[in-house]
Amino acid sequence: MPTLSEAASKQLLAGYGVRVLEECTATDAPGAIAAAETLGYPVVVKLCGDSIAHKTERGLVRLGLADAAGVGAAATELLAAARPDDGPVELLVAPMVRGAREFIAGLVRDAQFGPCVMFGVGGVLAEALGDVAFRLIPLSERDAEDLLDDLATQTLLKPFRGEPAVDRAAVVATLVGLSRLAEARPDVAAVDLNPLIVVDGKPVAVDALVELDAPPGARITPPSSASSPSASSGTEPRPRPTDESFRALFEPRGVIVAGASTHPGKFGFVALHNILSSGYGGHIAATNLEATPVLGVDSVRTIDELPEGPWDLVFVCTPAGANADLLRACARRGVRAAFLTSAGYGEAGPDGVRAQQDLVALADELGILLAGPNGQGVVSTPAHLCAQIVAPYPPAGRIAIASQSGNFVSSFENWAVQTGVGVSRAVSAGNAAAVAVADYLDWYADDDASAVGLAYVEGVDDGRALFERLSAVARRKPVVLVKGGTTASGQRAAASHTGSLAADDRIFDGMCRQAGITRATTVEEAFEAAATFATQPLPRGPRTAVLTTAGGWGVVTADAIARAPGLELAPLPNDLRAAIDEKLPPRWSRNNPIDFAGGETRDTIPEVMELVARHPEIDSIVYLGVGIQSNQARLLREGRFYPDHGIERIVAYHERQDARFARAAAEISATTGKPILTATELAVAQPDNPGPATVRASGRLCYSSANRAVVALAHLWQHAQFRIARGLP
Repeated sequence: MPTLSEAASKQLLAGYGVRVLEECTATDAPGAIAAAETLGYPVVVKLCGDSIAHKTERGLVRLGLADAAGVGAAATELLAAARPDDGPVELLVAPMVRGAREFIAGLVRDAQFGPCVMFGVGGVLAEALGDVAFRLIPLSERDAEDLLDDLATQTLLKPFRGEPAVDRAAVVATLVGLSRLAEARPDVAAVDLNPLIVVDGKPVAVDALVELDAPPGARITPPSSASSPSASSGTEPRPRPTDESFRALFEPRGVIVAGASTHPGKFGFVALHNILSSGYGGHIAATNLEATPVLGVDSVRTIDELPEGPWDLVFVCTPAGANADLLRACARRGVRAAFLTSAGYGEAGPDGVRAQQDLVALADELGILLAGPNGQGVVSTPAHLCAQIVAPYPPAGRIAIASQSGNFVSSFENWAVQTGVGVSRAVSAGNAAAVAVADYLDWYADDDASAVGLAYVEGVDDGRALFERLSAVARRKPVVLVKGGTTASGQRAAASHTGSLAADDRIFDGMCRQAGITRATTVEEAFEAAATFATQPLPRGPRTAVLTTAGGWGVVTADAIARAPGLELAPLPNDLRAAIDEKLPPRWSRNNPIDFAGGETRDTIPEVMELVARHPEIDSIVYLGVGIQSNQARLLREGRFYPDHGIERIVAYHERQDARFARAAAEISATTGKPILTATELAVAQPDNPGPATVRASGRLCYSSANRAVVALAHLWQHAQFRIARGLP
């Protein structure tokens, strides 16, 4: 790939706001000496040319030259080291600058996401640490600020070894300049600024390399839009199905199960069974070749034999070869949406890909939303619809799920069953031949029944289009995403699973942050983040208080808050300390974490919780210890002395108290508009304990550990910051 010389690279970059050194070029040793005399010693001398990309590796750099003799000797040696294939060369003479901190910045054009700006720790530590982050262009100043915040080594941006903090505005200007360069010069394939040395707090590019995707001077035709959603794929993205089509899928007036079976192990039996068992109240019909009744539903042989509908949705359990004629018949009966469980399409090789393309084209022609194929089903609790070939049917709630993997729909639904935090909609996108995960999330964003979108993705065919879609979604409603294929092994598995490409994970992570997407690392974390968005208010700030009935729990929670990005363990205000003094005995911690130290009585936990929640310098609360009294009550109840010796009365008292404390947490959170997250291992160790059971009954998540509660709270605050920074409600 052709490159510009270092001198030409810096000249280009300076025009876009990148700060570079005052440097001179020369063609011989006397010219280099004259340049050094002008600049002042010490200096650096380099051999440069459009075909020289790796000067350091070839030994073409001389540092710290302190006099004319040294410069002359260096210039002579460097010119002698030129190779015939280097083409025209020149000497670059620059001031010798030193700094305690070195960063790297650059521009890359990713195959899926298009042009991206990169920033991280540079110099000799660039490869060793790998502490870099990315954002897609166009890059706003806010995006650039967020990019700086992504560095793990934040201490390097602060005052360091007697030097001032890094001038963030200067770094932001550099990054935004790289973004403007990428938009203005589509022939620039990559930029490498390494190192950016911090001098008096400001970054200066002491080395630069610009790579071109055409020889210098070649005519380049700019794309019609550098930030077009289809810039990476070269094709226009499919339009999202209409709201009417999505209503046919998620709130159908009538459902047809095509390929219904009397065999309990067949998809056609299970799907019909689940629709009937979930309490769906619309019209239900079934077809099979023998017109055999299934589960009390009279079947017909063909779609054309169905009675009058309305029929909005067909759930297809027939072989791939029968589906084209099936869709044509469904269109004649007014069907607007089809969910296909059928395999043998895009996942089955070239013939399957062609069959899938033909089916999509047919569905488009017929005006039918095509979900799948190779999917597991669709759930819509507002419609009491469980049209899926797997369990479970989750409780009703406000989490809306879309997944490239059907198994993860089941996983999320199982978590909903376990936690009691329910689901509004859920769909397995399957091969996503016509309707992608982003399409479902976009519809969820305007769905009154849903508070948060929850997605699992593996393959990314068009990263730029995905970014554009998810950016629009996250501004309307929170989205939580977990991605498979983040490692080399996982990418190979994802490719074999979905047949699509897996994006570079650091670029994908930057895309999520830039778009306002909450990215989780595990399925459990993803569900808990979504459950938190669905049931808790957004915090107004990072200041967190910990309420605990035992000191050790508070200590580890304080540690978790210190590790969580953005959260702060709030200093306990003096007036709040004084107010708590009136409620608790002197042995309480008198600090945050607020350790009751066994001082809780009938009313102290709700009263102190309300004092803390109403204080203007507290934004969130993590409450620990609910259920501990009921745990002892259970031991008493199961012991051989129950119900004598007054045990029955104390058991009932403990259980009432824990239930009361759990209700108080939900009620105080609702009245103050501040998140209060309740955590106890009893949520899984003893789920019927009145403490966690009452948390579930209140509609909220009872976290199984303080650490998991803090991780969820950090996601909540990160999204709140995204909205605050962009002036979103």
